Amino acid sequence: MEKYDVLFIGSGPAGYVGSIRAAQLGLKAGVIEKDKPGGVCLNIGCIPSKALIKQAEKFNAISDLKKMGIKADLSGFDYKKVNKKSRVAAKKVSKGVQFLLKKNKVDYIEGTATLKDQKTVSINDGEQELTADHIVVATGSRPRAIPGFEIDGEDVIDSTGALMMETLPKRMLVLGSGAIGSEFTHVFSTFGVEIHLVEMLDEIIPTEDKDVSAELEKTFKRRKINLYKSTKATGYEKTDEGLKVTLEDKAGEVQTVVVDQILLSVGRIPNTENIGLESLGVEMEKGNFVKTGDYYRAIINGEASESLYAVGDVVSSPLLAHVASKEAEIAVEHIAGNQTENRLDPAIIPGAIYTEPEVASFGLMEKDAPDNITISRFPYKAIGKATAVEEIDGFIKLITDRETGRLLGASIIGAHATDLIHELLLAKDREISMEDLAKLIHAHPTLSEGIMEAARQSQGWAIHV
Repeated sequence: MEKYDVLFIGSGPAGYVGSIRAAQLGLKAGVIEKDKPGGVCLNIGCIPSKALIKQAEKFNAISDLKKMGIKADLSGFDYKKVNKKSRVAAKKVSKGVQFLLKKNKVDYIEGTATLKDQKTVSINDGEQELTADHIVVATGSRPRAIPGFEIDGEDVIDSTGALMMETLPKRMLVLGSGAIGSEFTHVFSTFGVEIHLVEMLDEIIPTEDKDVSAELEKTFKRRKINLYKSTKATGYEKTDEGLKVTLEDKAGEVQTVVVDQILLSVGRIPNTENIGLESLGVEMEKGNFVKTGDYYRAIINGEASESLYAVGDVVSSPLLAHVASKEAEIAVEHIAGNQTENRLDPAIIPGAIYTEPEVASFGLMEKDAPDNITISRFPYKAIGKATAVEEIDGFIKLITDRETGRLLGASIIGAHATDLIHELLLAKDREISMEDLAKLIHAHPTLSEGIMEAARQSQGWAIHV
């Protein structure tokens, strides 16, 4: 029977990153995968969706070409070719993961894993058994379903179905305006689909700052995207005209919308069933997440296990690929006996939404902030580079401690927000004062000058506003 120092169940951003790091630390590592290397993120998530977003960006640039007098013939447009680019990107990155695992001498085991005990895994119902001093559950998550909108792959699809589409409907209703729903809204509306975006809460992208939500809403409305906030879809029926969806707002008013397809994007749920957790007495939290203690050790009978860990989407931290990777690293560093943080600090987890404009944030938001704070907001239109490249929509918003000048949280909506956020994240993590950041020279012209100016504004001396 093959024995390992550490075995990961699942080869997504947690499993492959964690197993490679384990190998780098001198541990004998293996990763078990029942589908494709890279998990959801690389195959039917982050990577292919960003490839679609890039193609949408190129398509959207046609209008700018027309302003230069260039005539563009769109009669040959074929969305199937757009989709093919996203699949090529996914395959390349998945193969890259396979290469990295092999390079680092991580054993890649194909099959479905079931826990027999805290140190033993059965592959494919007993075809093979593996043992390890430490096992890390990293089985990821799947799209959430809701009653009345069962996913059938035709009338109702989830994010996986949306990524696999080779033809686009004329009309689509998107249920849920979080990151996934908003990104697909951006992509499909760019390619000419009539979008009806439905959100149960009062704001779109409801986990973000309210000012950011309002800015994205303004952009979506300008693009003729139909928005329904504080509204729920109660059901649908197939008619000769299409799918007639019934919507009800919080005041009880009912209306119907006719579309050709419904995209369900109402969150994700962890893959924690049927892998043996229950038989081992592993405690679960609300939402069927694995309860973990320090270093992401699974809680069994009230105590943290010394051999079984759980990371990524199966625990109740934000369901983000970079969170999964970092949690796996923390677990592996602990297994290797190294000094490491015992858990990931929620205050330094960046969020990213790849709409147009992009959205990025971390830490405290205005709605949750105490009284002793300073809120500064610097507009993109005041950044010279933004004007030069015609990307003036959006702003940078900082929340700082009034007494110390330390950054408590930040939100950016605008071009390249998902890249720009990390300078501020470093300032937060390393407790760099906004006074110091304000004095740091930034190259001109760059969008990052907006970070400098926002820091200056928090100190009361912004130059360009």
